[in-house]
Amino acid sequence: MTHSAGPTNRPPAIGYWAPDGTLPSGSSEEFRTAIGALRTPVVVLRDRDGFQIAPGGVVSLSLPTNQPPAGAREVVAYLPPLPPEQLGDPTFLQEHGLKYPYMTGAMANGIASCEIVEAISKAGMLGSFGAAGQSLERIGAAVDRLKANLGDAPYCVNLIHSPGEPAHEMATAELLLNKGVTHVEASAYLDLTPAIVRYRVAGFRGGVGGLVIPLNRIVAKVSRVEVATKFLSPPPEKMLRELVAAGHVTERQAALAAKFPVADDVTVEADSGGHTDNRPAITLLPTILALRDRLQAQFRYDAPPRVGLAGGIATPASAAGAFAMGAAYIVTGSVNQACVESGSSDTVRKMLAEAGQADVIMAPAADMFELGVKLQVLKRGTMFAMRAQKLYDLYRTCASWEAIPEAERVQIEKNLFRSSFQNIWDLTRDFWAKREPGQLQRAEADPRHRMALVFRWYLGLSSRWANAGEPGRQIDYQVWCGPAMGAFNEWAKGSHLEAPQNRTVVGVALNLLYGACVVSRRAALRQQGVNLPDVCFPLAPLATDELVQRMS
Repeated sequence: MTHSAGPTNRPPAIGYWAPDGTLPSGSSEEFRTAIGALRTPVVVLRDRDGFQIAPGGVVSLSLPTNQPPAGAREVVAYLPPLPPEQLGDPTFLQEHGLKYPYMTGAMANGIASCEIVEAISKAGMLGSFGAAGQSLERIGAAVDRLKANLGDAPYCVNLIHSPGEPAHEMATAELLLNKGVTHVEASAYLDLTPAIVRYRVAGFRGGVGGLVIPLNRIVAKVSRVEVATKFLSPPPEKMLRELVAAGHVTERQAALAAKFPVADDVTVEADSGGHTDNRPAITLLPTILALRDRLQAQFRYDAPPRVGLAGGIATPASAAGAFAMGAAYIVTGSVNQACVESGSSDTVRKMLAEAGQADVIMAPAADMFELGVKLQVLKRGTMFAMRAQKLYDLYRTCASWEAIPEAERVQIEKNLFRSSFQNIWDLTRDFWAKREPGQLQRAEADPRHRMALVFRWYLGLSSRWANAGEPGRQIDYQVWCGPAMGAFNEWAKGSHLEAPQNRTVVGVALNLLYGACVVSRRAALRQQGVNLPDVCFPLAPLATDELVQRMS
């Protein structure tokens, strides 16, 4: 059996193959096996009206000037080995001590749990703990656990831009410095802040022979050119001077930092769950890559910063597409929340496993509520987005809680707060008294800010209700989710990964990496004129044990 080349598809020969006693085969199973053996080259022969796989033998990838040897066959395509570790930028693996160019992003409130980070790190990838929205005590406890369980293995902790809580952002940066955390994922930044620059600069040391060693690594998640420019440039001189004056960094560290970009790696965040600008990856990634090249030409760093991709990566094709466009690494998010190790609840995992690509919507963000910043959440099975938008509309149009029409106040207290405004304010006041007392001073002087803090109580707790699977609050669950979740569910349909209880972060990651290699090999065959049917490519999800065997 051979696979037909078709009447108009006759690729030119690129060499010859001489047999060693083993006959070639054109069966679909043989093609699947050969293409799925990632560390083995694949030689495709022409066979009358179709193609065959050449097992063993001698291959010459050049056309002889004289008559080819007796029994020789034309080679029309050649696939070199393509193990997953070769998909991205090798320096990303070297500098972070990884096996694969893959990272799990930080989902706030501990959804990106210690369990996720530990599993991913032990499998040779980079995991980021979801510290956003967590107290300093919880962040500290998580770091202690990760250090104890992972030792010197790499891991990230999230440092999120908190324009409404700059003191907490700085305190988090200081905690990470004191705990010796060497990798931070910076997310949701609208601009550089003293906290993120302090973390970066405080890690600079002069090494042997004058070698400068940046001990504190930053992976910055960006979706705008202006923000990417700041992270791909050295820290601003004014901010460096202020940090030196405050005693946060030394003059020597500031001088060293001026020769490096703020971030070692920049993750281009396309249409993702949570904070997002809903940008299409196919246009955003090339733009930031070009920006990186321009800034590298300007600053001439010894080691150019790398650019990865996040947002919408949930299938072998999307992972392969990211690497094909030049991504140094890929980052996943929504698909990990549906895995058994996430800090979410079984109820949410089930909701995510049933989601389609259109079952997402934008809603006001709790941490940037007053700024009107939105994030992407699950729409199916919850009314959170609609209710949160209602609160934001009232905040914009009413100067205080008392200024809201009474009928609407009654409905909010009954359906959203399930308590009186005053009771919720009492709870909110106690929270901010411990976390950032300056918020209370502002609330006393500004009734609209007091109202905003109460509305943020609902937005903040809605994600915690989801994580805890709070009974009776499902209609208010805030579940961060992008369209990638629906794409993953469609791909996983009919496989063991369809059921959420079978989804593990390592199983998902290895399937995406393995599948990306298969998709890339298929593309390479097409580029050589060899078009084969779907049945020749192993793209269905595989069990983790089988993946480990195939990829090793």
